[in-house]
Parts: sequence; C-alpha cells; structure tokens
Amino acid sequence: MTIGQNAEKTKRDGPLARVAATIALAAFVAGGVLASAAPAWADPAQTYYERSFVLAADARCDLFQPRVNAALTAAAYQARGAALRSGAAQADLSATAARARSRAASVSCADTDLKTVQARVDNAFAGWSRTPRMDFEGWSANRATYSSPTWRLMQTSASGAAPVSFGFGGTDPVLSAVVSFPGKPRPVAARVVMRDAARLPRPWLTHDALPPASVRTSLWATGVSPADEGLLAAERRSGEAWRFPALTISALEALDPREPFVVEFHFRDGSVATARFTAGDFSAGRAFLAMGQL
Repeated sequence: MTIGQNAEKTKRDGPLARVAATIALAAFVAGGVLASAAPAWADPAQTYYERSFVLAADARCDLFQPRVNAALTAAAYQARGAALRSGAAQADLSATAARARSRAASVSCADTDLKTVQARVDNAFAGWSRTPRMDFEGWSANRATYSSPTWRLMQTSASGAAPVSFGFGGTDPVLSAVVSFPGKPRPVAARVVMRDAARLPRPWLTHDALPPASVRTSLWATGVSPADEGLLAAERRSGEAWRFPALTISALEALDPREPFVVEFHFRDGSVATARFTAGDFSAGRAFLAMGQL
C-alpha cells in the first residue's frame, strides 16, 4: 500500500485510523529510529510494532501528555487485536512488543527522528481528543458528558427474550450486566464465566465455545440493584444491574479478542439463563475512556 492509498483508507476508517496512520507515517519518516523494522503498513503485526515502539519511547522519554498516552494505548491494543484476528500467534506478538521496547531503549530521547514522531502524533491527537464516541471490535465507547447515567463502554446480547448489556455504566468503574427479564421470577445470582488464563494460557478458539469447566473461571456478582433508565435496552422500562468484582476486568483483558465469555443468571429453581459475549477489543475501549469525558 502506498502512502497515498493509506491516506485514502484512513478517510474511510475514522479518527482512530487517522491517528494510527500518522503514527505509522511518522515511523516511516523516522527511518533512523525504525531502521530495523519492516516497511510501514506491511501487516497488522507491523502496525502493532510501531505503536508499541512509540509507547515504549513515551514511557522512557516522557514525550506525551496523559491523554495522548491513552490514545496511543488504545491504538496499540486495537492493533494487537487486529493482528490476532489476522492469524498472528500471541507468542509472536509478545516477541514483537519486546523488540519494540528494546529498540526504544536504544534510541536517545534527543533523537531528531523521535522528535518528528512526537510532533506528528501530537498534531494528530489534537483532533482525535475531541472524539466523543468510538466503536471497537465488539464494544461501543462513549466519552460524552450526560446529566444522567449512560453506558460508557458496552456490548449487547440477549438471553432468550431478555436483552442484556454488559460493560461500564455511568461514572461507576465497576463492570455490570443489565438485564430485563419479562415477567417473574427474577434471578437470585449472576456470574461471568470465561477461560482462566492461569490454568490455560493458550486461547480457546475451538467451535466458538467456552473451554472445559476445569479451565474456566467464574466471577460472581457482588450485588444487584434496579438499573438506571439510561442503561436499559430500548423500550424496556425496568431491569436489574448486576455488579461484578474488579478482578473481572483483568480476567477479560487476559482473553484473546476472539474468545467468548458468558454471563449466567441463576434462578431459585436451579435454572440458568445465559447471555453470550465476545472479548473483542475490550482493552482498547478502556484506554479510550481513560482519555476522560468531554
């Protein structure tokens, strides 16, 4: 892909793509800094290398303000997800990130090419910092300010006729699942179930299903309350918000973006209603929110 073709593609792909392309172009221009890298835009793994390099350089040389760092972090996570979905192995991407960090460690913070990267990224961020909403793989993120609670990062699903939304709502940093079951009874407990990365380090991508029970982790809800109106699915007037422990965040971030997880709702009679979700670019969405509300 030529530089002109890449620029045309970013017009279609939106603000984050424009920031990413500027990072890539800066890396392309900074030939001395990235002399050991393959040509820019070669593949998703190469994009991940470039963004990892800039993040590592920022950590060492304090190049950017916190909001810019959050934008770069979101871009890096998004590139990692794209690389995994294109078939890259996790081990290879870990090695890619290690090479990027090693390269950044060998570059002087006063390097003129690195200053070029810094200026171009800062310039690209000026417009992107005003972007209130973005869709990531599997997730919708919203930084706009509202007078009443709304979803900040969410994914929708359903359990039978009951709509289920999962993510961060309002100003609460706790993950929650909002469900509107028709009629009665109501569930008495809820849990999130997914692969346990400590027991099974490799992604489980077989038949788009959860791994065996022996290598799953379950995180039970710590509480439930009536859901705020702004968190309910369209045309629903009531529902419950089930809150999950902070460990749920790190457990989700340990998943491959292609892996599923489920929210189970348990009823007094022993029955279980299940809503299925996908890990997607959860980490990228979180980094986008870290830029702060508008």
